[in-house]
Amino acid sequence: MNILTMMWKNLWGGSRTTLFPARPKVSEHYRGLVRFDPALCSGCAICKMRCTARAIEFKGGKGEFTWSYDPGQCTFCGRCVEGCKEHALSQDSECPPIYLTIGELKKSYTLKRKPPVKPAVAAAPPVAVPAVEPVPGGTQ
Repeated sequence: MNILTMMWKNLWGGSRTTLFPARPKVSEHYRGLVRFDPALCSGCAICKMRCTARAIEFKGGKGEFTWSYDPGQCTFCGRCVEGCKEHALSQDSECPPIYLTIGELKKSYTLKRKPPVKPAVAAAPPVAVPAVEPVPGGTQ
């Protein structure tokens, strides 16, 4: 076959590629983007310590802290979500969006630190302890 004939057929023969759907279907327990609820966050930074991909940054200051998340670095393992005691983190069950620039999806929040809540301790009535008399000849 002549090379020019083959090129002509390829150029004017039309598209032979099947278009990919806009979003692929995901499995039932798919772990996607991490979502942050600033109202629930206490500023403990456990999520940062559990993130092995270093996608979560936490910078604490006097009275406030900055929490940042970069999905471009995230491996979507879910360790941060599992470690959050306040349930301030959750994961989407859909594919993350497509991005073209590094850091395009990065989000940062600057929040005021919440004072720790100490549980109220109920005052117990004093218990009278009987005095122990030493026993003669005994070892106490």
